[in-house]
Amino acid sequence: MKKIVVIGGGTGLSSMLMGMKKIQDVALTAIVTVADDGGSTGRIRDTYNIPAVGDIRHVLYAMAQDENENLFRELLNYRFQGNEDVGGHNLGNLIFLALIDITGSFIGAIQALSQVLNIKGRIVPSTLDNVTLYAMMKDGTKVRGEKNIPIVCNSIDRVFYQDKVVAYPQAIKAIEEADLIIYGIGSLYTSILPNLIIEPICKSIQNNPCPKIYFCNAMSQPGETDGYSVEDHIRAIEKHSFMNSVDVAIVNESYIPKTILERYAKENSSPVRLKEAIHSYAIIKRNLIKFDTQGRIRHDANAVKEIIEELINQL
Repeated sequence: MKKIVVIGGGTGLSSMLMGMKKIQDVALTAIVTVADDGGSTGRIRDTYNIPAVGDIRHVLYAMAQDENENLFRELLNYRFQGNEDVGGHNLGNLIFLALIDITGSFIGAIQALSQVLNIKGRIVPSTLDNVTLYAMMKDGTKVRGEKNIPIVCNSIDRVFYQDKVVAYPQAIKAIEEADLIIYGIGSLYTSILPNLIIEPICKSIQNNPCPKIYFCNAMSQPGETDGYSVEDHIRAIEKHSFMNSVDVAIVNESYIPKTILERYAKENSSPVRLKEAIHSYAIIKRNLIKFDTQGRIRHDANAVKEIIEELINQL
C-alpha cells in the first residue's frame, strides 16, 4: 500500500481530497495549515488561544465517507447570521471547539470528528502552535496576519513566522514515510507555504527522495499571485523551501469560455500559464477544471483522482 501525503489548506485541498479518498489501496495523510486568522476561525483563535480550526474542518468534510456527507457538510458549514454572540460563527468550528474541551486536546477533536465522519485517511496539522503568518512585500512593507496578506495592494516577496514554530511530530513521520508528496491545490502564500516554512517539515520533505508533485492553480489569485506563471509559482516554492523541491508540475489545460474569463478579469484574476520552454521538472497537462452553476471555476475531483492514480502506478 502506497503512502500519499498531501500538503496545503483551504478549499483547494478539500477539492483534491474529495477525489483522492476514492483511490483504492493507498494510505492518505493530509497535512494542513493552521495559520488562518480570519472570520469565525480567527475569533475562536483570539478567544481560546488555539490553532486555527477552519482549514482542518474543510478537510475533514472532504474526506468523509458517510452516505449523507453532503447534507452533513452543509450543516456543519452553516454560518450564523449577525455579528454578536454566535453571529458570524461557523457551526462546524463551534463543534470542533466543543470537542477540544470534551477530549482535552486539539488532536482529540480531530480524531473524534474523524470517527464521526468515517474519513478516508488521516488529517494532521503541520503544527499545534498558535502561529501568526507574516508577509514581507517587495517594497519592504511587513504585513501581519494571513487574512491581511491578500488585501494589501502590493507584491509578496516572502511569507514567514517571527517566532520559532514546532512541527507536529506525526506530520514529520508521515512525510518521512511517504511514497508520494503532493503540494496544493490552494492559495500559494496562505495555504501551501505556511506549511513549508516550518523548518523541520521542509527538511523532512527534502530528505525524502520520493517524487514531489505540485498541482498548480488554474487561475491567479488577486493579492497573492497576480500575473504569476506556472514557473513563478514553483520559484516561490523553491525560495521558501529548497531547490528542486518540485519534480512534477500538474498544469490545467481545460478550455475556459470567454465570458468566464472576462468575469474573472474584473476581479484581477487570469489563467496561470506556462511561459518557459525548458524546465528542471516534468510538466503534465490535463483538463482539471469544471464550472459550477454560477460559472465559477472549480477543480474536478475525479480529474484529480485520475492523474494521481497515474502517478501512483508509476511508483
